[in-house]
Amino acid sequence: MSNEQTTESSKLDAYMATRGLSGERIIVPDTDELVDKIAADLAEAAVEAVSERGVFHLALSGGSTPKVLYRRLMIDPKFRSFPWDRTHVWIVDDRVVPADDDANNSTMIREYLVEHSDMPTENFHPMPVLDEGGDEDYEAELRQALDDGENEDRLDFVLLGMGGDGHTASLFPKSPALREREKWVVFNDAETIAPPRPRMTMTYRLINAARMIAVLVTGDGKYAALQHVSLTPDDVEQFPVTGVGPMYEDGKLVWYLDGGAALGPVGEEN
Repeated sequence: MSNEQTTESSKLDAYMATRGLSGERIIVPDTDELVDKIAADLAEAAVEAVSERGVFHLALSGGSTPKVLYRRLMIDPKFRSFPWDRTHVWIVDDRVVPADDDANNSTMIREYLVEHSDMPTENFHPMPVLDEGGDEDYEAELRQALDDGENEDRLDFVLLGMGGDGHTASLFPKSPALREREKWVVFNDAETIAPPRPRMTMTYRLINAARMIAVLVTGDGKYAALQHVSLTPDDVEQFPVTGVGPMYEDGKLVWYLDGGAALGPVGEEN
């Protein structure tokens, strides 16, 4: 069998292995090429939002793979026309740690992306994780920024990941935030949350209202969890990522998966 045939066969296997996932699936075996694909889709969404509404509201997550994506957006000449000057960056979730802590997502995103773009300082919105009532303050800031007189509750693009336990954002298995239906942002804590605890996180109410929700999952360490999510798409308490889904008809959910996440370790019998 030729390399081209092998690749097509692997893609078919990957689509079959993840067929239970809701939303669209984009499966690119090579992680670097997958990052390039999501970067291109993100840039396209930004240009479209600015063209239609004059502003792009983007919510970003932390993690090692997003770091690669953020660096790609900064150094690849293809993305030099990204409209950072009309973009607002929000944080999907963060740990309750000081800004100089390596575990702080807001600081990582600032260092990898914001400081290297022409985004106005006031357009970057770190989570006030150390403030009492910071979740309410962040929600108020979001509501004011997103209120355009029509669709006052919609982010344009939300970038999520998925943990090996099936969590997304800081929505962890069996944690209180899974049952929040009204608030947009909450502090969340549970025994299943890895230290440091607690976290501040966007809720399903805000995430699912977005025009585009992208779930980026890479590496064979996520394979087992992805299989569980694909087979049990409604088990929100155990696999919180299954609670993600557009609440508006024009909303879109897209899974971006590499070969490791979709098919598992090379040579494994799936």
